[in-house]
Amino acid sequence: MRLIEQIYKLTEQFPATERYGLTDQLRRAAVSVPSNIAEGAARGSQADCLRFLYMARGSLSEVDTQTKIAQRLGYIVDTQEVENQLEECFAQLGGLINHLKAKASK
Repeated sequence: MRLIEQIYKLTEQFPATERYGLTDQLRRAAVSVPSNIAEGAARGSQADCLRFLYMARGSLSEVDTQTKIAQRLGYIVDTQEVENQLEECFAQLGGLINHLKAKASK
């Protein structure tokens, strides 16, 4: 959720011409991360949960890539805070995926 807050604050600074472009795409990808985690957790099986966790990880990769694009285009200068949050999210999500995979293989 902190990542979403950071992304929304960052994208407020983007040019108006990006409102329906990179701004929208970046916000959707960020919101997709916890949404997929929640949907996976609500499913009845570990296999479904894992599938949605992988989708969440894909969305997290999108946020990472789109943040780098925004930086290269000069829309943002300092990405350290977002990068730190992304690293934390990747680590937590990876840990959860590994835990469920290990649990499923027992």
